[in-house]
Order: sequence, then structure tokens, then C-alpha cells
Amino acid sequence: MNKMKNIAATVALMGCAISASALAQSSPYETPAPGAYNPSWYVAPSINVMDPDNKFSKDNRGEGVGLRFGKPVSDYWDIQMGGTFSRAHEGPRSYRQNTLGLDGLFLFSRERFRPFLLIGGGAEYDKVKIPTRISKATSPYINAGLGFQYSFDDQWGMQADLRRAHSYIRGNDFSFDRANTNILTVGLTYAFDKPRQPVRVAQAEPMPAPMAAPAPAPVTPPPPPPRFERYTLSSTELFAFDSAELRTPQPKLDEISGVLKQNTQVNNVMITGYTDRLGSDKYNQKLSERRANAVKAYLIGKGVDASRLTAVGKGESNPVVECNDKKRADLIKCLEPNRRVEVEQIVIERRVQ
Repeated sequence: MNKMKNIAATVALMGCAISASALAQSSPYETPAPGAYNPSWYVAPSINVMDPDNKFSKDNRGEGVGLRFGKPVSDYWDIQMGGTFSRAHEGPRSYRQNTLGLDGLFLFSRERFRPFLLIGGGAEYDKVKIPTRISKATSPYINAGLGFQYSFDDQWGMQADLRRAHSYIRGNDFSFDRANTNILTVGLTYAFDKPRQPVRVAQAEPMPAPMAAPAPAPVTPPPPPPRFERYTLSSTELFAFDSAELRTPQPKLDEISGVLKQNTQVNNVMITGYTDRLGSDKYNQKLSERRANAVKAYLIGKGVDASRLTAVGKGESNPVVECNDKKRADLIKCLEPNRRVEVEQIVIERRVQ
């Protein structure tokens, strides 16, 4: 029993460490919108340690392997089906336990670290061999437990759980009709399909139409007053999803830098970054600031004085559109207008043709 407790404590500490790491880092695995999970089937090979009642033999703790197939069916539930194959030996005595069952997992989140509760049942085969006799039976069982899943990337992850199974022994080979088993399982998970990613097509913003010129006068008119314009740049055109590194080339930013260099009287140019609502408020605020600063740095690199530019991030505030798509790919595509960078207070002098 001490061996079982030590292993269970180790898995619990591992889960706490992974949880702290997942909360400390910024990643695309922040809290998703409802329905934004990978619905793919996955396979979960594992190793296990079992600790059955001592009704089976004097010391019958043993090890084994398992294989399960699972599938997310909602924002909070997974189903898993499969079995375990465990053995224990003590001198001339041996014990074998095989299980085949179906479990439901209630997950408290769909982030990178996903704690869960489980409940299920199935069929259990028990066989005890001692020098004087062999006892065996196939019986129904129910089990319940807790554990966690941790996602390394879109397809690979791990799962660990500790469950207690209660079997109802059938047949005359055993002198008892009920037994309990503690099973600790640790294994890998592999999803057969990756989440679908939206196709991103960069679309250039149309330039404002020129203002109608007044009729020519005998006397040369003074130059028209400066006109303040706002450039709204799509983050999909500027950056990859969840990135603050500018794509190349950037003809629109080149055009803006040219306007600023030709109009040196323009100051207090505001560069404002926005994100969509996917992810935490803190993460989105940081991402919007990094994107605004990336645009500022690009303009400075093109010869615009840094004192004329101010970069701010406003996170997911001031959304342009509201979306309620269930599929993550459709949701990301729908929220695309909210991911933008605005460059304001640019003076453009237009000459009469």
C-alpha cells in the first residue's frame, strides 16, 4: 500500500507542477470559447499499478498496461473506452486482472491543463493461481476516480488518473462476491486529427477617395487645410495568428512612413493595437501592446522620428464585430476584424489635379 501511496503522491505533485507552469506561460491555449475544442478521436496507451483487496492473495499489488480510445463530445465531457491488463506474482502465487469498460470524464476546463472526474463501468476478469487451486471469474464492475490531462501541442498530450473499481464477483470459484481495486494509470494521448485552422487571406484596405476639388479661382488659393485620417490595418495582414512579429513585405506601412516623412509637421501620431476576445484579458492586453510597438518600430526603421509616434494596446476592447460561432475555426475567422492596428492623426495634403 505504501508503494501505491508514493506513486499517487508523485502523480499529484506532477499535476500541480504542470498546472503552475500552464498558468504562468502565455500561449494559444487560453480559455477557449464554448465549442472551441478538438473533436477528434484520440488513443491513450498507458501503464498502470493496481492494488486489489487482499481477498485475492496475501500480497497482490502488480503492474500492467492499458489502451483506451477517447473522444470529446461537448465542452465538458469526454468518453473513453478500452481496457487494462495487469499481473502480480508472489512466489508460487499469481494474480491476473483484466478489465474492459466505458468511462465518462467530466473536465473542468479545455485549457492546456485539464483536471477531471471520471465514472464508468464494464467487465472484469480475475484469476488467482495458488499451488492447491485456481480460481477465476468474469464479473461486472463500476469505478470512479479523478485525474488530469495535459496537452503538449495540438495532437500529443498525457493523462494520469487514480480510480477505485468495485467488482461483483460471479461464479463459484471465489469464496466472496465483492471486491475493490485501486488502479493508478499514467499514459500518453494522441489525437488523430489536428484542429482545423482558418485560411488567412490578406486584404488591402482601400485608400479614401480624393475630395472633390473646388473650382479654380483667378487668385491662387491657399493650400487646403490638413486632413486627419485613420488607417485601420488588419492584424491578419500584419501578423500571424497569436504573433507580434510583422510579416514581410508591408506596402501599407511603407506608404504610411512615406506620408509621415513628407509631412514633418505631423506629431502625436497614435498607433493603437486591438485583439479579439479569445484568450485571457491579461494575455490579450500584452499582445495588443506588442503589436502596436512592432508597427512603431517598423516606422522608426523607415526614418520616422520616434518622438512623433505613440504606441498603445487596448486588448479586446472596442470590438468591431460580435460572433457566436461554435466551431473554433469559424469563430477565429469571424472575429478577424477585431484583430487590427489603427494609426491615427496622420495629416495628408491632397493637391488639386
